[in-house]
Amino acid sequence: MNTIICDAIKNKKIIKFIYNDCPRVVEPYCYGESRTGKLVLRGFQLYGNSESGVETGWKLFSLENINKLELHGNNFVKIRLDYKPEDKGMRKIICHI
Repeated sequence: MNTIICDAIKNKKIIKFIYNDCPRVVEPYCYGESRTGKLVLRGFQLYGNSESGVETGWKLFSLENINKLELHGNNFVKIRLDYKPEDKGMRKIICHI
C-alpha cells in the first residue's frame, strides 16, 4: 500500500478507498507517521461519506482503516493553496507533494 500511495502522490493521481466502511475519493498530498506512531495519509477528500458529517475537505486518514485502495484514474493538476507541506499531524514524512 505504501508504494501505491507514494506513487499516487508523486504523480498527482486521485485515489479511492473504503475508510471505516465509507467510500472515499481523495487527492493524496502527504504520507507519513503520526505523532502517535501510526501510518497516516493527509489528503483532500473530494467525494464520499464521513463519520464527522463533513464530506469534503482536508482529512487525516489512518492506514489501518483504509481498505480496497486503488487509483481513481484521474489526476489533479493544481496544488491546493491551503496545503501545508510541513504537516503538523506527522512526526515523520515518508513522501509528499
